[in-house]
Amino acid sequence: MGDRLRARDLARSAGLSVQQIRTYVETGVLPAVERTAGGHRVFTGAHAEALTVARELAVGHGWATTRVVMRAVHDGDLVAALAAVDASHARLDRERGELAAVREALETLLTGRSGRVNPPGGAEYSGDAGPGGGTEHAARRDGARHGLRIGEVARAVGVSPPVLRLWEAHGLLRPEREPSTGYRLYDSSELRTAHIVALLRRGSHPLPAIGAVLDELRETGSPDRVLRELTHRMRDLHRTSLRRLAASAALHGYLRYLGHTV
Repeated sequence: MGDRLRARDLARSAGLSVQQIRTYVETGVLPAVERTAGGHRVFTGAHAEALTVARELAVGHGWATTRVVMRAVHDGDLVAALAAVDASHARLDRERGELAAVREALETLLTGRSGRVNPPGGAEYSGDAGPGGGTEHAARRDGARHGLRIGEVARAVGVSPPVLRLWEAHGLLRPEREPSTGYRLYDSSELRTAHIVALLRRGSHPLPAIGAVLDELRETGSPDRVLRELTHRMRDLHRTSLRRLAASAALHGYLRYLGHTV
């Protein structure tokens, strides 16, 4: 499988140190080496090929997956190697699905509002209040408490109090507590957030996706900015997918080089 190479030649060709090459051998990223009578490691073209493939795999799948895959290949465990590659692609698929769900939820928020819907923490809210009373009327009942209690928010939003508690348990709502009673108090920002969650839930968006939207809104303060960021992330995901595809193709070529029937 090729002429003999010195460790320093192999290292220089990849811009690595000799110690890194030795570490790759010890961790299975490179195949095992033979030694001369004097104890020197003997590298061949097979090691150069493995190094090229490993670096390509690392670009696409990351070094953690690369170490698992290459060690499995060099141990003769092709099933484990392919399983690790499949798991890496599956993680990317899950991320794509999660990102699509968040984008869909945000687009529902942007297209479903009947007026201006400020992000959580914004200064005003204008939109549907849902069954049970208008938003402005509910806010006026705030009084000296500086917030609405859970029953008032439930009526304003059009859901039951247990639903609000569920949303809070998932981190979607963050009401304060009245010091003297321990009752939940929802300020105007939390009331707006409750309306946003209700709108998205009516579109059957999952709670994790809604949570991601709210986190982004709290961080950026702009739904349109969040949408642009999601578009940017989707483009990054597309590039990652292409790199991962190229990495898998490189692995396929290496398996053929080693004589696997694939």
